Amino acid sequence: METNINSREDQLKAFGRLLEVMDTLREKCPWDRKQTYESLRPNTIEETYELCDALLKHDTRNICKELGDVLLHIVFYAKIGSEDRDFDIADVCNQLCDKLIYRHPHVYGDTSVSGTEQVLQNWEQLKTKEKDGNKTVLSGVPQSLPSVIKADRIQEKASNVGFDWDDRRDVWNKVKEEIREFEAEVENMDRDKATREFGDIMFSLINAARLYHINPDTALEHTNQKFISRFNYVEQKAREQGRAIKDLTLAEMDALWNEAKELGNK
Repeated sequence: METNINSREDQLKAFGRLLEVMDTLREKCPWDRKQTYESLRPNTIEETYELCDALLKHDTRNICKELGDVLLHIVFYAKIGSEDRDFDIADVCNQLCDKLIYRHPHVYGDTSVSGTEQVLQNWEQLKTKEKDGNKTVLSGVPQSLPSVIKADRIQEKASNVGFDWDDRRDVWNKVKEEIREFEAEVENMDRDKATREFGDIMFSLINAARLYHINPDTALEHTNQKFISRFNYVEQKAREQGRAIKDLTLAEMDALWNEAKELGNK
């Protein structure tokens, strides 16, 4: 996506235009008038995932579009807040700025940091000191987060207060231990215990990913997309032969799968 970067004056003007459009829609559009926090929430979740899809694909044109959709929701919620005389968009922006300044004492104060890890540690410690801060280290992790992202955030927050491996290589012993425990419960045919042990495997692998600076959700999504691409190739080749994919033998599927790999569907 090629575009000129607008001046700060033009950026502020565009944001003001958005606020005016929101005011007009809320006043004159029947659909917009009836929306509430609760009714907008499912759409907000959907728009956020659509933005995440564009980010994974590095699709700048759609990133711009989806950012606009997410921004619309932010402005919409603020508009509802202003109508209820609870808060408005200025409060949203000012609270955010105040928080960013407070949590960046190495930028706005005289605190010194040695690198990004110390920045993150300071961030978590400052959060617990705030008036409305988290009462416990893990209380700031939203319960509604997808499980993989939630596990990563839990482990990151625990690490920021010193609860972590001294040597990241030690995590592999934990992974192997959890796999052995899962295998034992599978042998015992205990589904409930096997389910819990499988969760432990996933949690320990997510921990390993964090220690090696790999985002587990991104990694899994790349594998999802790789599988989709290869499977679609197999299905397409079956159709070209006038057959349904379920009619292929496993050996035929495997051969086409390897073709997809060779063609770069990695």
